Amino acid sequence: MSSFPITILVADDDPDDRMMIEEAFEENRVVNAVEFVEDGEQLMAYLRREGDYAHLAGRPYPGIILLDLNMPRKDGREALKELKADPDLCRIPVVVLTTSQAEEDIVRTYGLGVSSFVTKPVSFEGLVEAIKVICQYWIQIVALPPECSYRQ
Repeated sequence: MSSFPITILVADDDPDDRMMIEEAFEENRVVNAVEFVEDGEQLMAYLRREGDYAHLAGRPYPGIILLDLNMPRKDGREALKELKADPDLCRIPVVVLTTSQAEEDIVRTYGLGVSSFVTKPVSFEGLVEAIKVICQYWIQIVALPPECSYRQ
């Protein structure tokens, strides 16, 4: 169990989905910082502290990444492959949160090292419950690598 605060990073290109995910975190009274990127290119820049994200240098990595698969520029599959191949980033837990139910996506993403695969619920209530369970598991139960949390 992590006794240090972690940042939750959400990579999703759909503004409506981002808004609903943010509201689901609020509904669950999640106090952790939740940050958003809109595609795989932004995700990798965020994690590598490049460009618009250079100001994050020296800060811990996110404790968990919620990753949509279908995004422009660099989709979630490409970003996941790149992230898991990077020795500095590969230990960050990644939960796929996507509309895809394709067996190919499930098999491929687990093969690339994803921690969990969750199909986005169709209702807001379902999303609130999914976020609740994800947060309980990844924030309250799981021990995360030290590079993912602030030390006080």
